[in-house]
Amino acid sequence: MTEKIGFIGMGIMGQPMAANLVTKGYAVMVYNRSADKTKLLADLGAKVAMTPKEVGEWAQVVFLMLTGPEAINDTLRGPDGLLAGLPSGGVIVNMSTVPPAYSRTLAGDLAQQGITLIDAPVSGSKKPAEEGTLVILASGPEEAVNQLESVFLGMGKKVVYCGIAGNGSAMKMTVNLLLGAMMAGLSEAVQFGERCGLGADIIINTILSSPLGCGLYNLKAEMLRNNQFPAQFPLKHMFKDLGFVLETAEQHHTKTPLGNAVYALYQQGMAAGLGEMDFAAVKKVLAAM
Repeated sequence: MTEKIGFIGMGIMGQPMAANLVTKGYAVMVYNRSADKTKLLADLGAKVAMTPKEVGEWAQVVFLMLTGPEAINDTLRGPDGLLAGLPSGGVIVNMSTVPPAYSRTLAGDLAQQGITLIDAPVSGSKKPAEEGTLVILASGPEEAVNQLESVFLGMGKKVVYCGIAGNGSAMKMTVNLLLGAMMAGLSEAVQFGERCGLGADIIINTILSSPLGCGLYNLKAEMLRNNQFPAQFPLKHMFKDLGFVLETAEQHHTKTPLGNAVYALYQQGMAAGLGEMDFAAVKKVLAAM
């Protein structure tokens, strides 16, 4: 068992993930730019750091669950950054959603300092994070991934090894492209049925009773029934992630016509001020058309 684990980023996902590690008996030190979000972890018994550097000085492996490349760079660099404290031989596990190209560049930069990067974003949102049922999409040195498997399984139900660093991020892009399209498709179908005179409840019950029923649609059903969208995975994050998808598609010379169309819907959601709502609020975009 890894003796000391650092965890940076106490947002919607990071807080319950770190909490699961603490409750499973791991020694954990957490850091968040807004210190109030560390209170739950402190109450559970985690140590709280004042800077990322302090985490690096204490932990053997440090997990990052941040909003994207800019937040990661800010956390790593500077006199109080993680790299100022983490010695050669350390391990950074980036669980944030970032473009594959960024992961590969970061892996190379860290390797020059003797630090191993494991690129390990997750499939799942707030509820699976709370329940410890995330799917970990891990990439990087296979031996290093295997050594951390028990820690990953403290936060999730399955570890998928995707290959070299950057492939975990590529798998995350693949999953979120489908996720965004599925949510927009369900929302459009419900909106269409309602305009035809059907109630949302009968539409959703029919879909969930058919071969189309799936975990995602069950998770979002109540939101669509009530037209209320408390954030499990904020729309602003889906918008950001789909932007990464389109950027990556261009780099790899592949076409994403559905991805482009769905990105435009979430872009309208951002313009309408829906960013803090769950990404299922794309239904509001369709309703306003």
